[in-house]
Amino acid sequence: MSIIKTCNIKYSYDRKRIVLNNISVEFDLGKIYAILGPSGCGKTTLLSLLGGLDSPSDGQVLFQGEDIEKKGLAWHRKNNVAFIFQSYNLIDYMTPAENVALTSKLPPLPVLERLGLTKEESRRNILKLSGGQQQRVAIARAVASDAGVILADEPTGNLDESTAIEITNILKECAHSMNKCVIVVTHSTELAKNADVVLKLMKGGLYAWK
Repeated sequence: MSIIKTCNIKYSYDRKRIVLNNISVEFDLGKIYAILGPSGCGKTTLLSLLGGLDSPSDGQVLFQGEDIEKKGLAWHRKNNVAFIFQSYNLIDYMTPAENVALTSKLPPLPVLERLGLTKEESRRNILKLSGGQQQRVAIARAVASDAGVILADEPTGNLDESTAIEITNILKECAHSMNKCVIVVTHSTELAKNADVVLKLMKGGLYAWK
């Protein structure tokens, strides 16, 4: 059974430009999904709808069979999903360790070390870290959370090739070893090669990609 799914969702800007058109797709636990598509095609919009950051113009997003609007989008965001944003969305007056501790009952340092930050770096202010380091903190925060679904928007976009491979392996581990559902919007063909399911968003429709 799917953990999260969309039922005929549509999304349009100003009721004119249709971005997503009748998309129905299911996502299962224990798998990593890659969503590909050209810039501006609606990949991030789809991720936002799955995460309850926005509502579709029509159709439903279901989590474990229940419309996410029933308990409220804020409840869904807090309890069901963890985000890895392109813009990081970290609390900038805190340290990496404090940021991770907000989303997890696990000790933050082992998770941050797994993602390549030293103990010293984990105790610095976020603003004293590089963009790549901040990206790792954002990933650590999602990985350490109790949420069953991880939604990642270009999680390897600001990382060098070797680090990107490490991050891809960690996301795979989240799906295969921790039984999470990992949904990644990406331009990375390397990340897509490592996904269990690859989907392509084109002209408002979502298609299986081989």
